Amino acid sequence: MRSSSTTRRRNRRKASTPSTKSASRTSTSSSSSLVAPKIIRPDRLAEVLPPGGLTWLQACSAESALLRDGIVAAGDRLGPMTFTGIFVPGLNRLDYLVQDRRRAKTFFLTPELRRRPDATEFLPFNYREIIRHLYATPISAALFMVSPPDENGLCGVGPVADFVPDFWKRIPIRIAHVNPRLPETRGYAGIPWEELTAVVEGEQDLPTSQTGAPDAVTEAIGRHVAAIVPDRATIQTGLGRVPDAALRGLADHRNLRIHSGLIGDAVVDLLEAGAIAPGLSITTGVAIGTARLYEAVADDRFRFRPAVFTHSPKVITTLQRFVTINSVVEIDLLANGFAEHQAAGLMSGPGGASDFASAGRANDAIRIIVLPSTADGGRTSRIVPTGANPAPVSLNRFDIDVVVTEHGAADLRLKSHHERAEALIAVAAPAHRPMLEESWGRWTGRFWQR
Repeated sequence: MRSSSTTRRRNRRKASTPSTKSASRTSTSSSSSLVAPKIIRPDRLAEVLPPGGLTWLQACSAESALLRDGIVAAGDRLGPMTFTGIFVPGLNRLDYLVQDRRRAKTFFLTPELRRRPDATEFLPFNYREIIRHLYATPISAALFMVSPPDENGLCGVGPVADFVPDFWKRIPIRIAHVNPRLPETRGYAGIPWEELTAVVEGEQDLPTSQTGAPDAVTEAIGRHVAAIVPDRATIQTGLGRVPDAALRGLADHRNLRIHSGLIGDAVVDLLEAGAIAPGLSITTGVAIGTARLYEAVADDRFRFRPAVFTHSPKVITTLQRFVTINSVVEIDLLANGFAEHQAAGLMSGPGGASDFASAGRANDAIRIIVLPSTADGGRTSRIVPTGANPAPVSLNRFDIDVVVTEHGAADLRLKSHHERAEALIAVAAPAHRPMLEESWGRWTGRFWQR
């Protein structure tokens, strides 16, 4: 890691943190057409947030506790307001969004929102559809976190740059939590201080997330992935314990690049191992992890770009040696992947995996799915008979090239239905292979032998 990045961040904060009120006065005198933002307490949020309508609420790792408290304090004064945003299950606790007359419109189904179907509209969109939907939908207000203004009066958006940089100009009411602890990041110049409607001020550490320690299963998966990924590859990865382990398995590789919708702590492991290429080599929209990751993103090898860039097919098709590494809950013997359903019902959402997988067809990407072979202590196979899972298909059989479990890698490219099923059964848990072979025989007898 580079100490110069940390020094720049400290110098910037030293210059800007005490001066938000003075920045307000400066911006008023320098522009006759713009009014400096009003500085308010969180419990006065209802005075500036328009009642009713649709409000964007920034979440992920830049979720503001002050703005959350302001929403709760406003209570019914907000009227029948609907909140939307990118909400991460397990990280963002959103029960307060569906209290009083408030409602939520979400693209990711969290446990709290799933328990309130009467107050939740769930849109199971991939990122391309999310972007199209947001462009077509009027949004009356936005709540988000920024850093204090720099010497040019620009407020950074930190490690969550997926939508606010691209959409804030379209939203008439812009209310920001100015947080001096928000990490400085590159890739987006920032939002002009005078373009904010109102601000609340206060220091807050970012929400953290840990994927858990590696074990024998995830380490084996990492070794199998490492044998597939070439040096100088550009990697997209999902978030979670198994994708993180797969990424850490690339520590002995060299000159890797990252292009992903989000990143976790495993990217820091690769940096420290010397696996990441020099220069600007990590492009992402969101960082979710521990304080270690939030400190690292100040390094000048990172840049944060909005989803219209990170998930753009035109951009993805230009990536060299592109490899996607994502996870699913189950995969059937035709290689359809299921990532949106568990025993409790629907969970999360499609996310960006299909955006990267479909665009990757144009540049001969290697699309890898990683998953343990079993669940429930080995009692349940995660490789399942065709037709056994009634849930929505998250990644279809044309979006998956290689399936990796702790038992090996099933390369499905240029294989027939039967060859693909054989390859998948070979990486299933040995105890479940007879069941899978029998089920495949029944399926082929039904659909093939007439």
